[in-house]
Amino acid sequence: MATVDFEHVDKAYASGSLAVSDCNLHIEDGELMVVVGPSGCGKSTLLRLLAGLEAVSRGTLRIGARVVNDLTPQERNVAMVFQDYALYPHRTVAGNLEFPLRMRRLARDEIRRRVDWAANLLGLSEKLARLPKQLSGGERQRVAMGRALVREPTVFLLDEPLSNLDAKLRGEMRAEIAEIQQRTATTMMYVTHDQVEAMTLGHRVTVLDRGRVQQIAPPREIYERPANVFVAGFIGNPPMNLFPTSVAADDRGRTLLAIADQAVALAPRGERAVLLHGLSGRHLTAGVRAEALRLGPTEAGDGSIRGIVEHTEALGHETLTAVRVGDGSGAAGGVRLIVRLPAIRELAKGQPIEISIDAESIYLFDEDGRTL
Repeated sequence: MATVDFEHVDKAYASGSLAVSDCNLHIEDGELMVVVGPSGCGKSTLLRLLAGLEAVSRGTLRIGARVVNDLTPQERNVAMVFQDYALYPHRTVAGNLEFPLRMRRLARDEIRRRVDWAANLLGLSEKLARLPKQLSGGERQRVAMGRALVREPTVFLLDEPLSNLDAKLRGEMRAEIAEIQQRTATTMMYVTHDQVEAMTLGHRVTVLDRGRVQQIAPPREIYERPANVFVAGFIGNPPMNLFPTSVAADDRGRTLLAIADQAVALAPRGERAVLLHGLSGRHLTAGVRAEALRLGPTEAGDGSIRGIVEHTEALGHETLTAVRVGDGSGAAGGVRLIVRLPAIRELAKGQPIEISIDAESIYLFDEDGRTL
């Protein structure tokens, strides 16, 4: 096993486009690092740079103590699993597992030992004689993972390995990958656009946007303390509600936060009160999670706004309700908020409702999008 370090790494193409820009990323020995971001953000390029399938344009890439910029993929001792499995259709499960070991000319007994170990680990022992076409999607993905594991790589790379599976299989495979990583203590770099995979699998998560690292932190910290507007709006399902705002004080000494054509009165405490007091008059971005909004006014009558129901999605265990605050005709414009309600709630389109907001649950971002 080994650590991985990207030190000021760039990847530029002949067209002049920069796929990865000044990437600094450290992966601990035995850590499962998930890289997440929208399509085209550079996450797969980052993986290919580590695998040696793309050349670094600038910076240093290390696996353990070795600088690997100029090493071939074979010399790096990394293994990669792709989203399309890339199995040999004419070879059995055993044949697919054995193939990379035969190419390295390992002894027959060693090949058998590694194949038996991987098959037992992945629940494939009873399927070694089957062809890929005789397997389910989840089983094929296990074979692809097994073919990588038998090589005993220094680093295990996974490029959106579950994207071709249905929702049920994805859930099962997430649990299996987490268990395999824990049992083997293999250093893993896992690329995905799926936030559920990122939040449930990663020891830490790297959020990438337009080739730049936005934040690296454990999943809970990414969710609860996003570094900027992009992370706040990308992580979470539904995403955080974001809207332009300004802060002012009223004649009763309360803090007023503008939401469309309304102002919500907040009663912050301690450091939060000091922060808000110092932001008066600035043009900011505010954010609030869907689960931090409630129907009805607060007990004190503060911290609430009025809106109109636009749309509801009853999901059984919860209801997501889109609420329009302001009609958009004034200078302040309108704001659309998603409210997460427990269980199934019957709300009609066009119904006027009141929403309460806790001051402690509101995020504020400065003019450059950084968290305040």
